[in-house]
Amino acid sequence: MPQSIKKNAEDRMEKAIGALKRDLSTLRAGRATPALLDRVQVDYYGSMTPVNQLANINTPDSRTLLIQPWDKSSLAAIEKAIMKSDLGLTPSNDGSAIRIGIPALTEERRAELVKSTKKFGEESKVAVRNIRRDANDDIKKLEKTDISEDESRRHQDDIQKLTDRFIAEVDKVLVSKEKEIMEV
Repeated sequence: MPQSIKKNAEDRMEKAIGALKRDLSTLRAGRATPALLDRVQVDYYGSMTPVNQLANINTPDSRTLLIQPWDKSSLAAIEKAIMKSDLGLTPSNDGSAIRIGIPALTEERRAELVKSTKKFGEESKVAVRNIRRDANDDIKKLEKTDISEDESRRHQDDIQKLTDRFIAEVDKVLVSKEKEIMEV
């Protein structure tokens, strides 16, 4: 039973790392990538829909995103959603597609992105620690009925080692993203 608790905690911690990587992929690091638009929601006939479900998103070169909607009537809604997003990008509509030029990052914007990166990292660390807390609570419940106090302590130590490993993984992902952002 304690093994299943530890396995569940490890799986949830891996998902927290995956969520961090997904969140960081939406941060602009000076080059175009369709992942930049993952958080953009378009008001499409009254329902909020991700832009990648309404259009084909390509990168014809490293500084341009090309959005080709499947329904041409959604062009204006997609353009409006990009303008309202916090990405700081200006779309240009040519009647059949939207082009977004990705400007080079300024030093000030790079510093802001590093702050955002750290915020995402801290949220991931909190998630990992909450998973640790939940697993330790489950172990303590077992201590009352199925396992000894020594076994409980040993399992809690294993969960702490697991937590330390995933916190180090979060730090490694953050350092990698910060290096990518600060690269000129």
